[in-house]
Amino acid sequence: MSAEHWGQKAGGGFLRHKTGLVVGGLIGLMFGGPFGLIFGGALGFFAERAIRKVKAIAPQQLFFRATFTAMGKIAKADGRVTESEIDFARSVMAQMKLNDAARTLAIQYFTEGKQPDLDLERVLRPLAIVLKSRFPVKLMFLELQLQAAMADGEMSAEELKVIETICHHLAFTPIEMRAVVERIRAAQAFNQHAGDWDRVSGQSQQSLLEEAYGVLGVSPSASDAEVKKAWRKLMSHHHPDKLVSKGLPEEMLQLAKEKTQEIQSAYDRIRKARDSQ
Repeated sequence: MSAEHWGQKAGGGFLRHKTGLVVGGLIGLMFGGPFGLIFGGALGFFAERAIRKVKAIAPQQLFFRATFTAMGKIAKADGRVTESEIDFARSVMAQMKLNDAARTLAIQYFTEGKQPDLDLERVLRPLAIVLKSRFPVKLMFLELQLQAAMADGEMSAEELKVIETICHHLAFTPIEMRAVVERIRAAQAFNQHAGDWDRVSGQSQQSLLEEAYGVLGVSPSASDAEVKKAWRKLMSHHHPDKLVSKGLPEEMLQLAKEKTQEIQSAYDRIRKARDSQ
């Protein structure tokens, strides 16, 4: 490579990453003088370059890998992978209608996740960068991992630690995490008892109704307007087309559709109960 060509290439790189170079240099100058200017500029340059490389990877690829790697990590968190946890991972693959190559890759990622030396943070960091301003996709990812953690009935303390790691990297607050956990617990019970509504009455029907409120994340004492607002917000967050446009793999479109059906079903049950009062 000639000196002229090298200079053009280096100049182009500085121009592409000038924001990191300038911001890092200014911060370094403030705290370290001339030496800080040089060090901070270099640090900012390489940081921005690393972020750009991550963003060049399709969000769908990052989501796919992180989904099954995290599932494997959760499944092995308490020392033993149960049949229920394996069945859940298989059901997600089946819903995605993966071809043989993609299914093999999903199994490979799940297996990697089970390894004791797997650094989950290394998998989550690039995902967090590309999903920084894509809350609905982050939410879908967290909900899937919570379903995996609860696949065998309840979430263990070790599984909860993995969920907390995921929430930390994806910038979910503890309050947001608890709200999603409660909604997923309610959704599992709601789906389990979906066919019981017309066969029970009295207190049993009231319990089923409370599960529907839990799916929407609202209290039974919420006003009609509050219930409707919660329903609209969740439907918006889980709209399949919106999720795909923001980075959800198209193979997971069916999962998003089923989630909106669940939310709609819970809302319909609540409306029917309130209309009959």
